[in-house]
Amino acid sequence: MSMKEGHSMSAGELLAKVDHTQLKAYATWEDIRKLCDEAVAYHTASVCVPPSYVKRIRESYGDKLIICTVVGFPLGYSVTEAKLTEVEQAIRDGADEIDMVVNIGDVKDGLYEKVEQEIRTIKVACGEHILKVIVETCYLTEEEKIAMCKAVTNAGADYIKTSTGFGTDGATREDVELFREHIGLGVKIKAAGGVATLEDLEMFLKLGCDRIGTSRAVGLCKG
Repeated sequence: MSMKEGHSMSAGELLAKVDHTQLKAYATWEDIRKLCDEAVAYHTASVCVPPSYVKRIRESYGDKLIICTVVGFPLGYSVTEAKLTEVEQAIRDGADEIDMVVNIGDVKDGLYEKVEQEIRTIKVACGEHILKVIVETCYLTEEEKIAMCKAVTNAGADYIKTSTGFGTDGATREDVELFREHIGLGVKIKAAGGVATLEDLEMFLKLGCDRIGTSRAVGLCKG
């Protein structure tokens, strides 16, 4: 595993924080298998994959990797009951971690308590499984972002996550700094969307992110 000189973090340290991601609509089993093989070889934190592949990955790889999948993805406006069904099925299929998208329309309507209740409902369904809450920062005002920090904290979720990677923008330094200021104890930060360089990876980890969602990290660290 090679890495360009001039970086203070080793490739191993970087990759241990990466959710190695493949969420394209046209992802084939061949794409997913390549992702999983890389995750096993390079010890990434997890693979983040479409729900429809979770069971096949678990059957093929057993406990060699952590499987993360997405719920209400990427637009967030499916009803809570639908998200709940997705979570329950994902866990039955062998998912370890869930990345859910909030109802962004509810956020824009100022229905923060409703959003908080949905997150709480999903977290109860997740039980001991890690729940990351995608708030899709590119669509939110600063006030709404702060409200989401509070909702995620109050609902007992494990992470607040910046972006789906399918919105108009991804993670930014400013949003991570804002999260850090307003999330409660015990809530971690995941940056995702547009994390394209080793510099980006290192910057977000130094800013206090515990996870980075990207499809590029293994390729970057390889050379």
